[in-house]
Amino acid sequence: MSALLYLIPIALFLGLLGLFAFAWSLKSGQYDDPDGAAVRILNSDDKPL
Repeated sequence: MSALLYLIPIALFLGLLGLFAFAWSLKSGQYDDPDGAAVRILNSDDKPL
């Protein structure tokens, strides 16, 4: 039972850390264009050799 006194705050801290990391990635634009690279490689303007 005493182990829960340590594990619960650690789990809450890690959960909040993950939430802040996700919020930071949203704010920094990591998810702005998820399909852009996949479409760009298919619509390449390069001429074949």
